[in-house]
Amino acid sequence: MVFGWSKKQPEEHAMNEITGEKKIQLSDVHKIVIDLSQLRKSQTTSEIKHLRNNTEPLIGDLMKIGSVLEKDNLKVDDIDKHLAIIVVRGKKQVISVIKKDVVHLPEISSIDDAKKLDYSLNQILKKVGDVLGRQTRVIHIFAKKYATQLKENLEVMNKNQLDIHKLLKNYDSAKITSDEIIDSLNQIKTLGEARQEKNQKIDDTNQNAQSLVEKIISLQNSIEEIKSSDNYKKYLELKNKLDTFSAQKSNIKNEIDIQFTKISRLLSRYEYGSSLDKEQKNILSTLVENPFDVLVPQNKDTIIVILENVRKGISSGSISVKDIDKSLFYLTETEESLKGFVKQISEYSQKYKKMKNDLNSLNSDELVSLEHELAKNTSFKEDSQLKSETFQGEIDEIDLKIPQLVSEIEDKLRQFSNTKYTILSS
Repeated sequence: MVFGWSKKQPEEHAMNEITGEKKIQLSDVHKIVIDLSQLRKSQTTSEIKHLRNNTEPLIGDLMKIGSVLEKDNLKVDDIDKHLAIIVVRGKKQVISVIKKDVVHLPEISSIDDAKKLDYSLNQILKKVGDVLGRQTRVIHIFAKKYATQLKENLEVMNKNQLDIHKLLKNYDSAKITSDEIIDSLNQIKTLGEARQEKNQKIDDTNQNAQSLVEKIISLQNSIEEIKSSDNYKKYLELKNKLDTFSAQKSNIKNEIDIQFTKISRLLSRYEYGSSLDKEQKNILSTLVENPFDVLVPQNKDTIIVILENVRKGISSGSISVKDIDKSLFYLTETEESLKGFVKQISEYSQKYKKMKNDLNSLNSDELVSLEHELAKNTSFKEDSQLKSETFQGEIDEIDLKIPQLVSEIEDKLRQFSNTKYTILSS
């Protein structure tokens, strides 16, 4: 027969049955949670104190049983010598554990005391249960008169310890729930403050945007006033003429490019095989790539020298070509066109420069400044609108989050109390 007692597992803490409903404001929740927490703490401490006081006399009984058992020789003189040794050894082990590990229970005035009690009582039951389990035959056969009392005492102590443990477990669960509610309240408070701050930023941003709109309108009016003047009309007319005249550059450039393309390979071969000074090298390289840029009066003589040197190279055979006559013809044609090209470019550049200067003289510095200011303030206004939209998006997220937190608080309050709380919208 195994020495022991019925050890029931603690029941899972069920949600309190809802016995009432109440509508409250969000601002009431913190006080309700604090009050319920204090009440739960007080009730738990009181119930565990009651269980402790019911259990302490049983501790005293265990100590008395140990004292009486120590003096009882269990009539070992009447049994087999070898068996007597086993009985005496078992008896000593039981007495040793009772003397060493069965101690008075701590007084209860707080939850921490209750947790110490839970641990202490569990250790007592474990140690005593272990030794009685090992010596169950000795106790039931040779100390039968103690077995019943031990079993009854330990059953009650075990039940009380399970009740204490369950009360503490329920208290801890309720405390976790109350902490979560407080944390959610803090989140709502933080979100509310953030919402208020972002609303203020939207107001400030919108005021700034309105101020910018007024400034933009003023700038636009000033620009329109300048653009309606005779001077600005002359400016536009000259600008259109300049734009039209600028197209002549492409025509001149195309004509020059066509001519120099005919000798570009000759120029490249001359450039590759000749030793030139820096000025000539730069002019020759540009003649190959973009002749328009170097056909100016000051470069004319150098260009003629380069073309004549190419001619000599072809004639001497140092520049190899398939058709000498055709190559020499193109060189002659280019030299004969050179003066006309230089003149065209020079006349175009002088006329363009004069028209540009005339245009700049008509251009209003005030208009340029106003248009710059208009562009800058328009950009500022767009930035302000974007900021306002961003803040509003963040507010919308907050407006979704807060109701979720409120709903979570309502659910946790139902777990925490036996009242169904409904939190009203402000």
